[in-house]
Amino acid sequence: MPELPEVEVVKRGLLNHLPGRTITDFRSDGKSLRKPVPEKRMRNYLVGAKITDVSRRAKYLLIELDNEAIMILHLGMTGTLGLFEKNSQTLTHDHVCFCLDNNYEMRFNDVRRFGSIIIASPKETKDLENTVFKTTGPEPFDQIFSGKYLKELARDRTQPVKSFIMDSRVVAGIGNIYANESLFGAGIRPSKKIGAISLKKYNILVDEIRRVLQRAIECGGSTISDFLSASGESGYFQVHFNVYGKNGAPCPRCSATIKQVKLGGRASFFCPKCQR
Repeated sequence: MPELPEVEVVKRGLLNHLPGRTITDFRSDGKSLRKPVPEKRMRNYLVGAKITDVSRRAKYLLIELDNEAIMILHLGMTGTLGLFEKNSQTLTHDHVCFCLDNNYEMRFNDVRRFGSIIIASPKETKDLENTVFKTTGPEPFDQIFSGKYLKELARDRTQPVKSFIMDSRVVAGIGNIYANESLFGAGIRPSKKIGAISLKKYNILVDEIRRVLQRAIECGGSTISDFLSASGESGYFQVHFNVYGKNGAPCPRCSATIKQVKLGGRASFFCPKCQR
């Protein structure tokens, strides 16, 4: 599943092409994504509107329009967005194509159809944090996200720390890959109970989360088979993984053998010597 860095990379790629473009039409193959494609709302709010900005909230892309409506896209597990010449061949899973005024199309391809498209009307866009993002925590780069914030939320709780930081209600957009890497950087075992972690360690963890995510964004996102950036180039952050997917390999710090366990149904990788 594309994680926050991958979505941020797509956002930055689209920012180079979409602002100033008018959506002249769209095509849908009639198949539902996670929910039915809101074709009536797309007709009412997208067609004829000019794109003014592209932003990101958690793992969602927000395409802002000059009529103050916003199209909110989630890539799901296998979704990709790409820009193609209007008359170029479409692919089997190009479920929705947005026609632009420069003879290009933005195509939403989603093999497993777990992605989604939400159209927020001008009135609805004013309250997105209390509707669409009501249960979404702060962004990892927001000032409110701090060691003190995590320590206060963790008080008297026994949840494993990896599950804690992957909870989108706690902080937005930290998926399995970058949770593993951040915890390794902070020297915290994924299974450690959150109430037992010190404020000092939480401050280190927040710094590591930001560092790992920023590095991933700079590298173009992790190379996973279902992700392409808007420019059509795969990311390559996976070459920098320290523990993720490295079960049985030597730790890059101490050469101890990296272990794998399951937490919350997800694979967790850690060094038993470096992470306590």
